[in-house]
Amino acid sequence: MTGGTAFDDVYRQAQARRVVFVAIERQGQRWTVKADTLTAGPGHTVDARVGDAARDAVRRLVLDGEVRSDAYVGPVYFVLHGVQSEARAREIAAALHATLYGDPEPLTRAVLAGP
Repeated sequence: MTGGTAFDDVYRQAQARRVVFVAIERQGQRWTVKADTLTAGPGHTVDARVGDAARDAVRRLVLDGEVRSDAYVGPVYFVLHGVQSEARAREIAAALHATLYGDPEPLTRAVLAGP
């Protein structure tokens, strides 16, 4: 997505389809991963095990220098700034998406694999 209008359009589409919103955005030379579970509606929940796994994974990304320390991690909204490349941002976004639907394994693998 590029620009505020595209972001808003994609966010509204996620709301209309009642799915978790996940996107990447270029910010200068780096990339940001964003996710929001509120778009999936009140029936979508992230259980404690999955939330803990997401927080642990992001903590490791911060410690490894892949994500800035101002990362915001849940429980319903996630923002990870400072990802080096578009490919890595896409990998993290896809893995975070799987996590927010209950499968933390792809995020764990993505973090352990590194950039």
